[in-house]
Amino acid sequence: MGKQIIILFLLLVSFGAQAQQQFSGEVNNPRYDERRLITYGFSLGAHTASLRLKYSDYFTSPDMDSVHSIVPLKKPGFSLGFLVNLRAADFFDLRGGVKVTFSEYALQYNYVGKEASVETVESVAVDFPVLLKYKSERRNNSRMYVIGGLTGSIEAAGKTSLEEDQDVLQFNGFNMMADFGFGFDLYYPLFKFSPEIRFAFGLLDVVGSNNDFTAGIKELKTKTVSVYFHFQ
Repeated sequence: MGKQIIILFLLLVSFGAQAQQQFSGEVNNPRYDERRLITYGFSLGAHTASLRLKYSDYFTSPDMDSVHSIVPLKKPGFSLGFLVNLRAADFFDLRGGVKVTFSEYALQYNYVGKEASVETVESVAVDFPVLLKYKSERRNNSRMYVIGGLTGSIEAAGKTSLEEDQDVLQFNGFNMMADFGFGFDLYYPLFKFSPEIRFAFGLLDVVGSNNDFTAGIKELKTKTVSVYFHFQ
């Protein structure tokens, strides 16, 4: 239900703000997009993060017959960022920037005849998204858009080399994600507000440790569903 709630919340916020502006009868910032080649802003985001897991051949061997399954869990997180928007054409923008993302990733290990355990990885990452935005014709004080691109992510803390931390699940220090989503530009007298929902799928295997927790795993890739609120 998490995704449905996020989408419903986004639609309610967007259409509520749009209806309020239309009833006012005023067009806010009528040439906002045309008079500026580059605009700046900031964004706030909330997301759920999980992992896409692929078992290794070793998982089916007798050495791992005590492990019934490994199940990725969904965990909440948030992000704060600064964005730069370049007007590339009438209906196309190029968006870049930097954001700090706070996430948790968890795997539940289900054992045979034994209580399950959960292994959690806390992540503080610096993300560098490069996104292409295609927007519709503006109507009154709103327009819809779709967006997609790539995001490079560098783990701020990095992988630890302490001996006592070698027997835990760890991730690599770099990840690359494919992003796509949609949103609304809502024009106010002093700024533009853009609620957006975006899906991100990791392209790289993030397994960064070699121990009992990763013995049955061939690869792990990240997956997030995010709601962003952009202010420009």
